[in-house]
Amino acid sequence: MTQNNIRLVTWNINSVRLRAPLIEKLANEHAPDIICLQETKCPDDLFPFDTFHALGYEHIHIHGMKSYNGQAILSKIPFEATEIHHRVGREDCRHIMVKLDINGGTDLHNLYIPAGGDEPDIETNDKFKHKLDFVEEMTLWFKTHYKDTDNVIAVGDFNIAPQEHDVWSHKQLLKIVSHTPAETDRLNDMQKSLTWVDTTRHFVPSDEKIYSWWSYRNRDWKKSNRGRRLDHIWVTQPLKPHLAAHNILSEARDWEKPSDHVPVILDFKF
Repeated sequence: MTQNNIRLVTWNINSVRLRAPLIEKLANEHAPDIICLQETKCPDDLFPFDTFHALGYEHIHIHGMKSYNGQAILSKIPFEATEIHHRVGREDCRHIMVKLDINGGTDLHNLYIPAGGDEPDIETNDKFKHKLDFVEEMTLWFKTHYKDTDNVIAVGDFNIAPQEHDVWSHKQLLKIVSHTPAETDRLNDMQKSLTWVDTTRHFVPSDEKIYSWWSYRNRDWKKSNRGRRLDHIWVTQPLKPHLAAHNILSEARDWEKPSDHVPVILDFKF
């Protein structure tokens, strides 16, 4: 298959059925070839396949559950294989993968790392321990299953803002789940597992603030701008020369009945 330009999107949609019209808007206005969704909150038998087939996404891989978590990959590019992975002993719909005929063969992983609850303490908060265990397991898994020379993409809601300018206030959020050293150190270790390229920071300097999530609690998200960069697209080194453009679609936070996350868009040129 010859595919010169590919547009990939990751988006925590916060209910795929409720926000299917927003995915349609994204598809019509930005024409992604592949859309990776997290937090679909939809059992597989109720997934709106027809809606996305009508938009040209003939190839769909899902793993969902009622009310919580769930993932989907919508693609105009055929899958050569699909996989579902269960992490840290739970079947909670947080990791799916597809193999694509891109650049001689590429594995695309869609991840939804646990949010981690409110208290950054593994002794009192099992959700936080689950999160750290998940990242540690992924770090070892990537290192075990791939080489640095393989074509691999990892996308999703990582629920961690790893760098100082990935949050509105580094100092104030150091003890807030999503930006604590326990999380950021582990995510940095995961990034080193395959010398991953953090594609947002490939295009946006590390000293520039940029976010992909704004809380529903902020009455005027744009005015307060207390955001965090929780949504990521990583690629291995062989794909780095093919990175062409990047956009965090912040205007989607103002769409009707929006998710609290916005799409992250990455363009490849082969």
